Amino acid sequence: MTAAQRGILYGLLAAAIWGGMYIVSDLVLPIVPPFLLLTIRLLLGALVLALLVYTRRSQLRRPARGEIIQLLAVGFLGFGISVGAQFVGTDESTAVNGALVTSAAPAFILVFAALFLKERLTLQRIAAVLLASIGVLVIVDPTQADFSSAAFRGNVALAAAAITWGLYSIMVRKVSAQVDTLIVTLVGFLGGLLLTIPAAALESFGRPVGSIDALVVLGILYLGVVSTAGAMWLWNRAFALVDASTASLCFFAQPLVGAVLGVFIGQPITPSLWIGGLFIGVGVLLALRPSRKVPFRAQSSSEVS
Repeated sequence: MTAAQRGILYGLLAAAIWGGMYIVSDLVLPIVPPFLLLTIRLLLGALVLALLVYTRRSQLRRPARGEIIQLLAVGFLGFGISVGAQFVGTDESTAVNGALVTSAAPAFILVFAALFLKERLTLQRIAAVLLASIGVLVIVDPTQADFSSAAFRGNVALAAAAITWGLYSIMVRKVSAQVDTLIVTLVGFLGGLLLTIPAAALESFGRPVGSIDALVVLGILYLGVVSTAGAMWLWNRAFALVDASTASLCFFAQPLVGAVLGVFIGQPITPSLWIGGLFIGVGVLLALRPSRKVPFRAQSSSEVS
C-alpha cells in the first residue's frame, strides 16, 4: 500500500472505532461524569502509548523542549478543549444533535487546511465534503434534532467541539513533520490532561460517581485503550500521511458505522442508511481521485516508512 492509501485506511479505522464508541459511552456516561471519564481515557491511553514508546525508544528521536511545548498545546486543544466540549455537548444535548453538529468538523478542516497549510481549496474537495455531508443528513434525519433553549448549551459545546477538532487536526499535520506519531499522540494526551484533571475535580462537587460494575469497567477499558490510544493514534497517523483536506473525509465514517451498529441494539436498517452511506462513499472516492496539484508535504521521509 502507498502512504496515502495507508493514511486513508487509518483514518477510516479511527472513525469506525469512534462510530461504535457511542454505544459504550451510553453505558458508561450515566455512571461516570464526563470529564472524569475523559481523564481516565487519557490516562489509560497515555499508559498504553508510553509502553509502546519505551519499546521503540532506540528508534525514536526525542523531541526538543520547544517541540514538547508545542505538542502539549496541540493536545490541550484537541483532547482537552475539543473532546471535552464534545462530552459536555453530548451530555447536555441529544445524540442526533451531536451527530449533526460534529459532522461539520471536516468542513472546518478543509477551510483551516487552506488557511494554515496552504492546501488548495479545489472544487473537487468542496464537492467531496458536500456529498459526504448530505450522506450524514440522510442517515441522521435532521428533523429529529432539538434546537430548543433546553439544548442550547449542549449545542454550543458541540459547535465548539467541531471547530476546535478541525484546528487540532491540521495542527497535528504540522507537528508531524518532524516528530513520530506515537510521541505526538502521547504528549498530546498529557496536554489534554492539563485541562481535564482540574475540570474533573470541579465536576466532582456536583456530580458524584455512580455504582460501578464489571460491565462499566470493561466499557472504560474499551474507551481508554481502543477508542483513545488506538483510534487517536490512527487519526493522527492519517493526517501525517495524507493531505488534511483529504483525510478529513474519513470522519464521515463515524455516523455511518454508528448507524450500522445501531442494528445490534434494535434499530432497523432503513433505506436512508443505504442512501446516506452511498453519498458518503462517493464523497470519499471523489476526494481520493488524483488531481494535478502538488501534494503538501508535512512529514519527513522517515515518517512515511
